Amino acid sequence: MSIDLKSAATFMATQARLLDRRRFEVLFQDGDPAAALAALEGYRNPDGGYGHGLEPDCRSATSQPGGALHAFEVFADIGPETSPRAAALCDWLASISLPDGGIPFAVPMPDPFGSAPFWASADPSVSSLQITAIVVVTAQRVAAHDPAVAAHPWLAKATRYCLDEIEKLDEAPHALVLAFAMKLVDALGDARLVEKLARFVPDDGVVAVGGGIEGEAMRPLDFAPRPDGPARKLFRPEVVEADLRRVAGGQHEDGGWRVDYTSYSPAAALEWNGLFTVGTLGLLRNNGSV
Repeated sequence: MSIDLKSAATFMATQARLLDRRRFEVLFQDGDPAAALAALEGYRNPDGGYGHGLEPDCRSATSQPGGALHAFEVFADIGPETSPRAAALCDWLASISLPDGGIPFAVPMPDPFGSAPFWASADPSVSSLQITAIVVVTAQRVAAHDPAVAAHPWLAKATRYCLDEIEKLDEAPHALVLAFAMKLVDALGDARLVEKLARFVPDDGVVAVGGGIEGEAMRPLDFAPRPDGPARKLFRPEVVEADLRRVAGGQHEDGGWRVDYTSYSPAAALEWNGLFTVGTLGLLRNNGSV
């Protein structure tokens, strides 16, 4: 596998939004965490949440769970540095949590223009395992170096909600729900729940995304991104190696990677470029391929 990091840097400089350029600098160029936090600040609202298109397909100015996910990505990137904004985000998430501990897929937005319909039309009265699980997974990455997040009651309650919902699964959920739930139990090291979810994952690790574009699927590294996690044991070494080659081979001549799903606005189509490239490079680095 051959990754051209210099080409990726050029791509980020020419095609990525400022926040993702700062994240790339922190991860691969000894960049200043304070610069990444400063770029993130432009997406923050007075209530402690994040909006304004931080999630590219959710263009609303309002604070949204999708924005929380991507804010936690930044707080994870800057580790071992911490920011009080991370615990404040937990406060906001607690404020929108439902009685069972889950968070809704989205909260009402008065400005849905340019947002994907699944964000704009989400039911705010129902907890979503899909969004709660992936937000919790990312928050747990922050908690590994931020004691304020680790001790926050929102994180414990939301984690408990996810584990309870995973226990209830008796048939295959949507591919995204399955992948995010697996990432969570893998990150928690819960081998029993990994095995429970494993019955829904084929040996090749490819699960089609219902409602997605042709060929859109969750793949082995979507279920088992950590080389030392219990989920990695579900796949033969050659399956993992092939998926690493697939991901690495997705680098375009301009140095970047592209998403394989629909973008819902011209702005989102551009913004996903840098966001996805940083995430892909991080995945490859964590697996020893960068």
